[in-house]
Amino acid sequence: MRFVITLILLVLAGCDKESQAEGQAQPASGANSGTRVHGDIALESANGSRATLSYKNVGQKAPTAPFADADGQVVTLADFAGKPLLLNVWATWCPPCKAEMPSLDALAKLEQDRMNVVVVSQDHEGLTPVIAFFNETGVKNLAPYTDADNAILAAFNNVIALPTTILYDSEGYEVWRIVGAVEWSETEKAKLLREAD
Repeated sequence: MRFVITLILLVLAGCDKESQAEGQAQPASGANSGTRVHGDIALESANGSRATLSYKNVGQKAPTAPFADADGQVVTLADFAGKPLLLNVWATWCPPCKAEMPSLDALAKLEQDRMNVVVVSQDHEGLTPVIAFFNETGVKNLAPYTDADNAILAAFNNVIALPTTILYDSEGYEVWRIVGAVEWSETEKAKLLREAD
């Protein structure tokens, strides 16, 4: 039943509604805090996928919600501190999420020295469907993080749609978020990633 409610909320939510998520700090002294305050920006990739770029949550601290690595060990986003972090929240039952994953995999390899690319699956079945999907699509540069309890979604008050990708600076403050799938190899997206520098 909880899965059905979560799924309905994901479908209805669309994008973040500027609510202050539990577990996130108020906009603070992050390097990018207050640098952008404007409406959503429509993005379209050459492959036809559409997404929305938002700066509404600039300066919010990354949530402290726990999730699991491939060995079942508990990790949080704080474990990736020290360089920019691109967080992608996704699931194997989400077609746009699956379509975006090869592009994120290529990005992880390209940016491995400059930023962390972390993809956290919201599949209730845990690691099994994620590993199967990674194997069938040849994903090799991304670690299979899972959040079967949907703690990440809960940290955002269950109001983010899948996929959602959030860029944090090296201190853990939000720079922007994209709701929807994009092609990460495009020049426009590369420029967006540099906003965490």
